[in-house]
Amino acid sequence: MEVILREDVSNLGHRGDVVKVAEGYGRNYLLPKNLAMEATPANKAVIEQMKAAAVRRSAKEKAEAEQLVTQLNAVALVFERRVGEHDHLFGSVTSSDIAQGLAAKGFEIDRRKVQLDEPLKSTGEFHIPVKLHREVTAHIAVTVKGEEVPAE
Repeated sequence: MEVILREDVSNLGHRGDVVKVAEGYGRNYLLPKNLAMEATPANKAVIEQMKAAAVRRSAKEKAEAEQLVTQLNAVALVFERRVGEHDHLFGSVTSSDIAQGLAAKGFEIDRRKVQLDEPLKSTGEFHIPVKLHREVTAHIAVTVKGEEVPAE
């Protein structure tokens, strides 16, 4: 049985691929879960149109992302946190904090696009990558400063 995948299926293929599967697997799993549709000539034509639309949409998104990169590369964020000995932060600066800082400057960026391996837990200056598109990444300068603690 030949099917056209509607979603990525592990160990089988990616969205839009035409694959041969066993009859039972196709009828009992892929089709009922709406992961695939039968590979008829009409469905193949629809998939080709969907692929062309996806390519156009991806090109448009990439152009918008490249335009945004030039603006984001000039952005510098400053965070103040309480510090203890050896400039170690009591809290941390997370990708969510960075996304909120960008929102305050007028950039709506999803926190999941901020490529922060682990939260920043020390003072200093960091260059954080923000993945705007599959092929486009911006770098933001983030400075973490120690907050002055009032003397008692």
